[in-house]
Amino acid sequence: MDNPEDPNKLASTLHEPTTTTTQPLLSKPYPSLDPPIASTSETEEDQTQYLQISYNYGTRSIKDLPFLLLFCLLVLCTFGFGIFASVNRNPHRHQVSSFIYDTTSSSCTFRNDFRTPFSSNSSEWNPFYDRLSESSISTENAPKSTLLNDLIDYSSSLVNLNSRKSSILKSLIWTLVITLILSLPFVLSVLFLLKHYTKQIVYVSLPFFVIVPISINVYWFVACTVSSTCSDAFPLAYRIFVLIFVFLIIGVIVWIFIVNWHRIELTVRIIGVASNALSRNLGLFGVLPALTLGLFAYYAPIVVFFIFANWNGKIVPREKNGEYFCVWKQDKWVPAYYTLAILTVLWSAAAMVEAQVYVISGTIAQWYFSKDDLSGPKHGIRSSLRNAFGPSSGTICFSGLLICAVRIVRSVVDNARQEDGSGIVNLILRCCANALFSAIDFLNKFTINFAAITGEAYCSAARMTYELLKRNLLSAVFVETVSTRILAGIVLVLSAIYAIVVCVILKAVIHLGDDAYFVAVAAWVLLIVILGFFVHVLDNVIDTVYVCYAIDRDRGEAITGMWVTEECKNSFMEMKWKKVHRYIVFKIDEGSKLLTVDKVGGPAEGYEDLTAALPEDDCRYAVFDFDFVTVDNCRKSKIFFIAWAPSASRIRAKMLYATSKDGLRRAFDGIHYEVQATDPTEMGFDVIKDRVK
Repeated sequence: MDNPEDPNKLASTLHEPTTTTTQPLLSKPYPSLDPPIASTSETEEDQTQYLQISYNYGTRSIKDLPFLLLFCLLVLCTFGFGIFASVNRNPHRHQVSSFIYDTTSSSCTFRNDFRTPFSSNSSEWNPFYDRLSESSISTENAPKSTLLNDLIDYSSSLVNLNSRKSSILKSLIWTLVITLILSLPFVLSVLFLLKHYTKQIVYVSLPFFVIVPISINVYWFVACTVSSTCSDAFPLAYRIFVLIFVFLIIGVIVWIFIVNWHRIELTVRIIGVASNALSRNLGLFGVLPALTLGLFAYYAPIVVFFIFANWNGKIVPREKNGEYFCVWKQDKWVPAYYTLAILTVLWSAAAMVEAQVYVISGTIAQWYFSKDDLSGPKHGIRSSLRNAFGPSSGTICFSGLLICAVRIVRSVVDNARQEDGSGIVNLILRCCANALFSAIDFLNKFTINFAAITGEAYCSAARMTYELLKRNLLSAVFVETVSTRILAGIVLVLSAIYAIVVCVILKAVIHLGDDAYFVAVAAWVLLIVILGFFVHVLDNVIDTVYVCYAIDRDRGEAITGMWVTEECKNSFMEMKWKKVHRYIVFKIDEGSKLLTVDKVGGPAEGYEDLTAALPEDDCRYAVFDFDFVTVDNCRKSKIFFIAWAPSASRIRAKMLYATSKDGLRRAFDGIHYEVQATDPTEMGFDVIKDRVK
C-alpha cells in the first residue's frame, strides 16, 4: 500500500452509498478512536473490512412485520368490540332507581308512574315544601326595610364578585394569549443563541452544576443548626459528616469534568451543530404537534367506547335481609375490554412517541449526510414520515411495546416501594430495577436513531447501538447528561423570569392584587410546556447528531479515513524552517479523504490576506507564521493553527473538521497556539497578538 493511489481507492470504497443492508453494519471490528492521522506514504492495514453506515436513501423493506400485525390486531379488536358495546348498550344504565322488584315475574320492572324528586305531588318531598312555605310566611312577616337592605347588600356583593371574577378571567385569557404569541420568539431566540453562542452558554452553565449543590448543602447545614428541632434530631457530628460527604461528592463531580474536558468540548460542538440542524428543519415544529393532534383524534372514539362499554349490562334483583331491590350488573366481558382498550391506548401513545423520535432522527440524518451546502435534502421530513409509517412501522411498534412494558413494570415497582419501603434488600432491588429500566430507555433511544438512519429491523439496530456505545459510552453519557441538564436549566430560568415580569406588570399596571400570582403561575406553566416541547425536540436532534458523529468516527471517516498528503507536510516544513510561506490553508477533500493545500501565502503577505483566503461557507484549516517583537526587543516567531468553521458551512463538514483537528495537529509538529473561529471576529489580529503576550 505504498502506492499513493491506494488511500484514494480505500476512501472511495468507504464512501459508496449504502442503500440496502442485510446485517448489522457495526458488527465487524473497528479501529480505535484515537489513532494518529496517517501519511499517504505510510503503510496502512487493510481497512476495507470496515463497513459504512450512512443514511439509506434507497427503497426500504418492511421490518418487524409481526409486531405491526399484532398492533393492528389489537386496534381492530378494540374498535370492533367498542362498536359492539356502543350498539348493544343498555339505555337504562342510569335509571336503576326507576326499577322495582316485581314479585310476580321475579324480575325488575320499570315504574312508569315514577315521579321525579322535584315533583310537588311526591310524598317524599312534602316536608321540603312545608319548610319552604314556612320560610315564605316568615319572610312576609319580616320588616320590609330590613329585607330591602339585605337584598341591596346581597346584590352589590354579587356584582362586585362577578366584576372581580370577570377581571381575573379577562387578565388570565389575555396573559395566556400573549404568552402563546411570545413563545415563538422565545424559542427562536434560544435556538439562535445556542447556534451562535454555544460555547459561552455551556461554559457559563457548567459552574451551576457545582454552585447549586454547594449552596443547598451549606443552606441545609446552617438551617439545621439554627433550628432546634432539626439540631435535636440530627447531632452536630452527623451534620458535619453529611456536609463533608456532600462536598466530597461535589469534588468528584469537578474531577470528572476536568478529566473529561475533551468530552465537554465535544458536547459543545454537538449542541452547536444540533441547533444549526434544527434551525434548518423548522418544519419539525409543525409536524410533531400535528402527529400529537392525530393521536388525540385517534383516542376520541376509544374514549366513547369506554363510556358505552360501561352501559353494557342489565338490571337484576338482589336479596338483602329478606328484601329485594334492583341493582346494575355489568357484563362479564366489559373488564376484559377495559384491559384491551387501556393496553391499546398505552401502546399507541408509546408508539407515537417513538414515531416522533424516528421522524426527527430521519430528518436530521438526511441533513447531516447531505452533500448540499445550504438547502439540504428536499422533502426530508416527508421522506421520514413515509418511512416511519411505512417500512419501519413494525420497528416503531416493537419499540413502543418495549417502552410500554418498561413503563408498566416501573409503575409496579414504584407502587411496591410505596406499600413496603423497608429493608435494605428491597432498596437494592429497586435500585437495580431502576438502573435496568434506565439502561433500556437509553439503549432504545439510540436504537430508534439507527433504525431511522439505516432502515434496519429493531434487533439489528439495537445490535448496532450496542457496538457503537461499547466504544463511545462515556462520550454518549456526557453529551446526553450535560446537554439535557443545560437545556432544562435554560427553560426553568427563562420561564421563571417571564413569570416574574408578568406578575410585576399585573400588580403595577392592572392592579390585579394577589390574583396576579395565580395568573403569573398559569403563564409560567404554559411557557414551560412550550419550551419543554422545544427542549424535547432539540434533545432528540442532539442524540441524532451524536449518532451521526459516532458513525463517522467509527468507520474512520472522521479520523483514520483522512490522509495528510506529502504536499501538506512539505509546505508546513518549508514555512517552519525556510520561512518561504506566511500562511497555508488546508482543505479536506471529502471524496478522496485527502488533506490538501488549498492556498499558500508568500512571505510578504499578512494576516489580512489569510482571513480573505478563508471561504465564508465552508470549513478550512490554516497555519500562520506570526512574527513579533517582545518587550525585551527580541524578534520571535510563533506558529498559529486556525480551525475555521463558519456558521454557514454544512453540519457534516463542521463535524469532520472538528474531529480531525487533534490528529492533524499531531502530524504538524511545531504548532504553538490554536484558534477556533466561527466568524472573523473570533480570529481577529488582536486575538493573535493577545495570545503571544
